Amino acid sequence: MMNNEILLVLSVIIIYGGVIAGFRFFGEAGLCCFTVLAVVLANIEVLILINAFGMEMTLGNVMFASSFLCTDILSENFGKKAADRAVRIGVAASLFFIAASQLWLLYAPSPNDWALGPVRDIFSASPRLVGSSLVVYAVCQFADVRLYHFIWKLTGDDEKYLWLRNNGSTLVSQALNTVLFALLAFGGVYGADTLVSIIKSSYVIFIFTSLLDTPAVYIARRIYIKNQNEKIV
Repeated sequence: MMNNEILLVLSVIIIYGGVIAGFRFFGEAGLCCFTVLAVVLANIEVLILINAFGMEMTLGNVMFASSFLCTDILSENFGKKAADRAVRIGVAASLFFIAASQLWLLYAPSPNDWALGPVRDIFSASPRLVGSSLVVYAVCQFADVRLYHFIWKLTGDDEKYLWLRNNGSTLVSQALNTVLFALLAFGGVYGADTLVSIIKSSYVIFIFTSLLDTPAVYIARRIYIKNQNEKIV
């Protein structure tokens, strides 16, 4: 069995690679679709608590960070309206996921059913988590888009400062995300020491995922420029 550290590194490669592939083949629509996927999967992964790199953390950090990568790529290449639209789509996906997953729990299982019990164990705890995630996602993503364009106004449309737009907006919004989500989702569930550990470990992961997604933003900009040049030709 692979250790958790290797699995997290593989997750970054696969998930960020998926974002780039979605943008390369489907453009803006691909990023919106990936946002929906990231929001739903992150809401499931966050139920899992693991130890990695000497820290206790929830899963879902990398998947959730990829939604910020999507909005940064949209902000960089399509503007604020496109990024805001992706955030609204993500919020709608979260609302639908909450409704659908809670509806599953109302069914009476067949005598031969083996799945509904474990599903209930997992998703009976999810309304608070998903509800917290929904609120935090909306607040932090809209903040990220506005911070990105605030820095854009300071730097202009200059690729040299793309790293600053990307990391500056994401690191600030992820700090807000980490604290708000831990308090809303796990306050009263875990003790203060565990909450602090989750906040610290989550933000450390977000720092690395934010720095690691910078090459992906540059690649996406090159893809966009190439596609625009091909249209002109």
